[in-house]
Amino acid sequence: MAELKSLAKDTAIYGASSIIGKFLNYFLVPIYTFSLPAASGGYGVITKMYAIVALLLVVLTFGMETGFFRFANKGDDDPKKVYSVSLLMVGGVSLIFLLLCLVFLNPIAGLMGYGEHPWYLGMMLIVLAMDAIQAIPFAYLRYKKRPIKFAGLKLLFIFVSILLNILYFVVMKGDDVGVAFLINLICSFVVMLGLIPEFREFRYCPDRLLMKRMLYYSFPILILGVAGIVNQVGDKIIFPFVYPNKVEADVQLGIYSAATKIAMIMAMITQAFRFAYEPFVFGKSKDKDNKQIYAQAMKFFIIFTLLAFLAVMFYLDILRHIIGRDYWPGLRVVPIVMAAEIFMGIYFNLSFWYKLIDETRWGAYFSLIGCVILVTMNLLLIPKYSYMACAWAGFCGYGVAMLLSYFVGQKKYPIQYDLKAIGAYILLAAVLYVAAEYVSIDNIYFRMAYRTLLLFLFIAYTVKKDLPLRQIPFLNRLVKR
Repeated sequence: MAELKSLAKDTAIYGASSIIGKFLNYFLVPIYTFSLPAASGGYGVITKMYAIVALLLVVLTFGMETGFFRFANKGDDDPKKVYSVSLLMVGGVSLIFLLLCLVFLNPIAGLMGYGEHPWYLGMMLIVLAMDAIQAIPFAYLRYKKRPIKFAGLKLLFIFVSILLNILYFVVMKGDDVGVAFLINLICSFVVMLGLIPEFREFRYCPDRLLMKRMLYYSFPILILGVAGIVNQVGDKIIFPFVYPNKVEADVQLGIYSAATKIAMIMAMITQAFRFAYEPFVFGKSKDKDNKQIYAQAMKFFIIFTLLAFLAVMFYLDILRHIIGRDYWPGLRVVPIVMAAEIFMGIYFNLSFWYKLIDETRWGAYFSLIGCVILVTMNLLLIPKYSYMACAWAGFCGYGVAMLLSYFVGQKKYPIQYDLKAIGAYILLAAVLYVAAEYVSIDNIYFRMAYRTLLLFLFIAYTVKKDLPLRQIPFLNRLVKR
């Protein structure tokens, strides 16, 4: 029981830090979009650079975080030795990569369209190397069950980043995109200082056999990780290279990225559900009624996300003020991107069938297929449809992965989902969305009141069908038993 309590506490800390971190990081969106006009293309530059860094970070860590956990807990090897070998491999590869890139910085910057500002790329390459190296000490903190320090350093990075960005872009009225990268560099360095005690535990002990075993284990994870990150940021990397007007590419990418940040509210909301759901699923894996419980959890997840979708869309007239006015043309992608996020969430929940039966290769198949669809649609359609192609590519990629996981899962690990009830909720949400979008009300106060009423209709249906008030903590005290 004590171990379960400890697990629950650690999960809560990791989950809370991630959700709080995403929420705080969200404040950078209005700072950048109000300080950097869409026409400048500045936010597009930031978006493209961070997308490339996210992809390269997966490559430079090459699944070694998971490999470290596997071999440190296996019992055949000394955990400190596994930690040192992991840090040696990731650190060595990252430093060699950084050195080579800095030697050829000007040509690389020119190819990426930053020939006039190669230091933009230089700073982010240093950040990339530091973040890759930090991944192993952070994994070591998790292994040692030190969630407080883990979460503290993650939140410290975000707090310092927000403060420095506010100081430069808001207080000082600055508009140099490069300063955003400099701030990121400073914050990464601060985190490096916080990890000094973990770096001191490193011992130079190159074990070729252990390295080979860890690489063999981690390589498939690298492939899956690359596919996953391409699904997330691939459109932002591809866009500048295939958009016909190279001068306008960063402008359009910035508009698209700013608009999708509003849609990412869905990701933040569903993250809370996901952190609770993963330990719940594995905890119930041996129960006789586990499949029934999984089916119920899926239904409530879909209800939860549909409610979030309606809330964001109904109050988009208010939420749009999060970004600068000249980024508003991109808001038409919000419902598409949010629907794609719902598909991704459902896919996540469905994914547990292959984890429970130890056939994780299926996850790689589905992710790769979704990745191919996303990349292909972006390459073919961006030249004609601009960033709308990016939105629909994500929608189709995640949608296909979700459907494949469902149909294959029903053969491998059948679960009787309540498709009738789920379908009714989807239909109701669609009807309410259409009713909100196509009933024109000029007065914003009346429009918000009308949409609030529609939202309450969805909530009332949920309460009547699946969530009686007497079953809700705190509210049940107000309801007669």
